Amino acid sequence: MKKADVNDVRKAVYHYRGSRVVVRANKGRHRYDVNEGIIKEVYPYIFMIEVDDGKGGEAVRTISYSYNDLLTRDVQMKICAD
Repeated sequence: MKKADVNDVRKAVYHYRGSRVVVRANKGRHRYDVNEGIIKEVYPYIFMIEVDDGKGGEAVRTISYSYNDLLTRDVQMKICAD
């Protein structure tokens, strides 16, 4: 199996910028935070996901994750089919 590095992960996230994703983040002690949103911004060390809270109106929040979180599987990301 090929070992992934940060540059490969960064390129993959950049490729899916603007796509809807489901992100599952490990919060420790068997707790997970699951969010669905759109990859809005991609920076050299982090990427931002815009999440709609579902309360209507303009209840939108932005969550940032690092590429290392994806590499270590602390964060798992799945691309949604449109």
